[in-house]
Amino acid sequence: MDWQEVLGGISGGSWAMIVLAIFIVVVVWLGVRIVPQSEKHVVERFGRLRSVLNPGINLVVPFLDVVRHKISVLERQLPTASQDAITADNVLVKVDTSVFYRIIEPEKTVYRIRDVDAAIATTVAGIVRSEIGTLELDAVQSNRSALIAKVKEAVANVVDDWGIEVTRAEVLDVNLDEATRAAMLQQLNAERARRAQVTEAEGTKRSVELKADGDLYAAEQEAKAKKVLADAEAYSTAAIAIAIKENGLEAAQYQVALRQVEALAKVAEGSGKQTIIVPAQALDAFGDAFKMLKGRL
Repeated sequence: MDWQEVLGGISGGSWAMIVLAIFIVVVVWLGVRIVPQSEKHVVERFGRLRSVLNPGINLVVPFLDVVRHKISVLERQLPTASQDAITADNVLVKVDTSVFYRIIEPEKTVYRIRDVDAAIATTVAGIVRSEIGTLELDAVQSNRSALIAKVKEAVANVVDDWGIEVTRAEVLDVNLDEATRAAMLQQLNAERARRAQVTEAEGTKRSVELKADGDLYAAEQEAKAKKVLADAEAYSTAAIAIAIKENGLEAAQYQVALRQVEALAKVAEGSGKQTIIVPAQALDAFGDAFKMLKGRL
């Protein structure tokens, strides 16, 4: 069978149906847009913004609506950038920064800014210089998290009109020139030496304080011991006085005899090789003392 014979056998009405079917297929093909999950499509009609197609199946008007921009909504990272900045105490530093962002409103991005990456990089550089200019070098190095938070907030406020969300802004490093590094190292060594001297002085002071406390405590204890002895002697003297008052001369003689016996006992103490010479009067006194003690017992 020849194709010419087949085509010749199709009537005019059949041709119209075939053309209509083809037209419907083309209309459906052009009117249905499937958008990937990672993208958003910007649709224009006669050169003007018509709509934004979200991920999934979308319908547009064929031949009138045109998908002009296909924008990725995935998070993006700007290349690491370095910019010079001067701190509040006039120290020149080189700051390395990195920014992560994603496009959330592509209709703003495509119609308000031409080069998104360059615009964000320029904005970050200006904000970093401005924020570091309000801080001293020590604050920049010790409180980097606060600096990052300020930079992120300031960048987010600026890029909001571009339909962009800044997800993270990082200050990766703060570098110093060699002269500043040497000066800081010298200052650090001096500070360490000062702290060592202060620690040594505090230790010496504490040692002196402890020794003084020990001497004071020893003096107090010695004074207490002397007071106890004095009180004991006073009590003994008072007891003797009371005994003499009550018993007369006999009580006094008894106390004298007791002291003589105690003295003799102390004299007798020793290694046993010494020679003791006692006067006769002393022996008579000791004899009288023993008699009195024997009489008391």
